[in-house]
Amino acid sequence: MPSQTAHIHARHRAQLTVSEVSVVRGANPVLTGVSLVINPQSRLAIVGENGRGKSTLLHVLAGTLAPTTGTVHGIGTVGVAEQEMSASEGRTVGHAIAESIAQPLAALATLDRAAEALADRLDNADDHYARALEHAEALGAWDAGRRVQIALESLHAETEPTRLLADLSVGQRYRVRLACLLGADDDFLLLDEPTNHLDRSGLDFLAAQLRARSGGVVVVSHDRALLADVAETIVDLDPTHDGLPRIYGDGYSGYRAGRVAEYERWQRDYDQQRAEQSRLQESLSAAQNRLVSGWRPEKGSNKHGRATRAGGLVQNVHRRQEALDAHAVSVPEPPQAFRFPDLATRTGADLLSVDNVIVDGRLRTPVSFVLSHRGRLVITGLNGAGKSTLLNVAARALKPDTGSVSSARGTRIGLLQQESALPVEQRAIEMFTAHVNTLLAAGTLRESEAIGLSQLGLLRPREMSKRFGELSMGQQRRLDLALLLAARPHVLLLDELTNHLSVALVDELTEALGATNASVVVSTHDRQLLKDTENWPRVELGPPAPIT
Repeated sequence: MPSQTAHIHARHRAQLTVSEVSVVRGANPVLTGVSLVINPQSRLAIVGENGRGKSTLLHVLAGTLAPTTGTVHGIGTVGVAEQEMSASEGRTVGHAIAESIAQPLAALATLDRAAEALADRLDNADDHYARALEHAEALGAWDAGRRVQIALESLHAETEPTRLLADLSVGQRYRVRLACLLGADDDFLLLDEPTNHLDRSGLDFLAAQLRARSGGVVVVSHDRALLADVAETIVDLDPTHDGLPRIYGDGYSGYRAGRVAEYERWQRDYDQQRAEQSRLQESLSAAQNRLVSGWRPEKGSNKHGRATRAGGLVQNVHRRQEALDAHAVSVPEPPQAFRFPDLATRTGADLLSVDNVIVDGRLRTPVSFVLSHRGRLVITGLNGAGKSTLLNVAARALKPDTGSVSSARGTRIGLLQQESALPVEQRAIEMFTAHVNTLLAAGTLRESEAIGLSQLGLLRPREMSKRFGELSMGQQRRLDLALLLAARPHVLLLDELTNHLSVALVDELTEALGATNASVVVSTHDRQLLKDTENWPRVELGPPAPIT
């Protein structure tokens, strides 16, 4: 059970200790054997596919969820920013601010009373005042309100104290909550996907605050740039051969290198055990064959000799069976590695030409670009500027009001939409198979170009048999990607590619997109992907249409 001292700041004495923690829901293990020690200097990130228990681990650390087994001990205060902030009736921005800095304000009130007692020369007033002053200084109490105000402004959050939280959007409420936590300056700050509702300047402010704060930080994030900027230790909850999480030091680069080495060890151990099992199985089969036919002596041999030889062969079979049983494969099969298919290129004519396209109310400024052999392009712009609209126009999924789109004859163009719209009741493997069959029947694909869902390594066998609505957001995104790649497009149009995907898969995808022969257009807010593609040509869209 958790033991948490979560109401008194402990500063340099603060510590969160997690020992052999496991969480089981029903018959499903969510976390297994997690052990961590977190101190005020810790900058720790938790990564993994959706559904791997990242948010669950945050709740365990916060003391709001009791583990099934193991212990949690905490000294100090904990501030938690979940993905969504509640807005009960009548609660305002001012209420949220007051709650967040209640301890610093209480410390100042205590100091004022201690000062009055000191002025009145009451007994032990000196000691009381010294303790009150030390406590107020430790909390930075005089600056608490200013810290919150700076954070509100820097995160572009609502600053009007009387504004009802219920009137704010999910993103606006989250920014208010995050600003209050940054100002409150708890001993530990636990953040669940904090970059989801922040713009570029807000992201930069958050990263700087997390690096500089005096307390510990634990963050769940798919944002690779935030991981690279802030994280010093990374807890990876993705599957391992022994079912236990992996902890990597040396920041994001250490995580990437450690993950590759871990997978290679897992694959090597599995291959070695499978090879030994195959060798023993072949030895057993050979012994069984000898027992059936190989022991028969030539005509004229006595019965005693035949019986003696048969007994030896039987013992030989038993020994080999025992050896095979003793060397059962104990290492589970590693997850399939992602395999980006070979995508053909086309030389000669331009593959895709977009000429001065406009969509009324959605894409205001005329946009033109041309993609040829192995072309690369990044579409950037503010939210609402028309990035998704432009990609839909380029894919001929939307007709422009002005301008034109053309492509070379036989060019296959594939669009990955920002959000999926697949039927929730259909099973993943059925959907994929029907999609490939349709492409073959239409002559879009040749038989030699068809690829199976399992060959891509994007979904596990048990996930392939699930209905689309039963898949996690990350698994749904993987299926969307598989359907796109199955068409073997010559031009890839990718709208917010990194949405809902694990950091490990995004790293692999980024490398594959740089190497593929297909032409690629990317629209993204992902800061790390923008860094990774900084040498690609760019089209910057104009500001969005004003709201009337």
